[in-house]
Amino acid sequence: MQTTKLKLFIALAEIGHFNRTAQACHVSPSKLSRTIQSVETELGITLFERDNRHVALTTQGEDFLHFAREHVKHWETFQDSLKNTRGALSGTVSIYCSVTASYSFLYEILAKFREQYPLIQIKLHTGDPADAINRVSNGQEDIAIAAKPEKLSNTMSFKQFDASPLIFICSSKDTHYESLIKNLGDAAWQNIPMIVSERGLARERFNAWVASKKIAANIYSQVSGNEAIVSMVSLNCGIGLVPQIVVENSPLKNSVKKFSVQPNIASYEVGACVQSRRLKSPLVNALWQLI
Repeated sequence: MQTTKLKLFIALAEIGHFNRTAQACHVSPSKLSRTIQSVETELGITLFERDNRHVALTTQGEDFLHFAREHVKHWETFQDSLKNTRGALSGTVSIYCSVTASYSFLYEILAKFREQYPLIQIKLHTGDPADAINRVSNGQEDIAIAAKPEKLSNTMSFKQFDASPLIFICSSKDTHYESLIKNLGDAAWQNIPMIVSERGLARERFNAWVASKKIAANIYSQVSGNEAIVSMVSLNCGIGLVPQIVVENSPLKNSVKKFSVQPNIASYEVGACVQSRRLKSPLVNALWQLI
């Protein structure tokens, strides 16, 4: 099956809308529709459930998406190896990280990379750090800046370059929550609203800390992205749990402060992750060696 067809299928699966996908891929909606129908006919299965506005993958479509991403990555790795034999490296490398990581870690790395490999284009995607490892493992990205999970697949390589404590923060104007802890001790936690990540490593460690303290956590809000936690805490909505480096790089760092009680939680091990086999790509490996 043609790689161009697979790329259009992957784009539609990720965007979930025919017109927006057509615009992003610089093809007409009719060509996109014909391509998807051609792929479905060739496979003999239905890949998408459609309505007038959106599309959603079927179960068989989900399975085929995994295959399509793997196939495209293999093809790109082969193309990269050919380019390497012709001289200066050129092509595209995709990176995923949080907003904080994009300017606290990635800037220096990319500055060196651009100087050494000016012909390689960078596709940078930012978002919830909880998604970083999965986006690399499922083939959406080449490399991600992420916190090392408790368990990492042996198909992945991880290179640590920093560590950041997980800390409780409160509004810089807070006195109420601190006085509750001072007067009531651990029993006060049921009266203190907590703002935590809805998923990911920080949430897992928060849950373990709550269990170890045998307290009932008062979850005020579950948030996607650490930067949003800092924002809510600065508005005095409650106490938040974030990596210290997020606070240090936040434009709201003067509006929050470390809480008087700090959890005994392991630090974030921050680094880069990549599918080990993608290191066969000269482009991906070139970036990896600079990290």
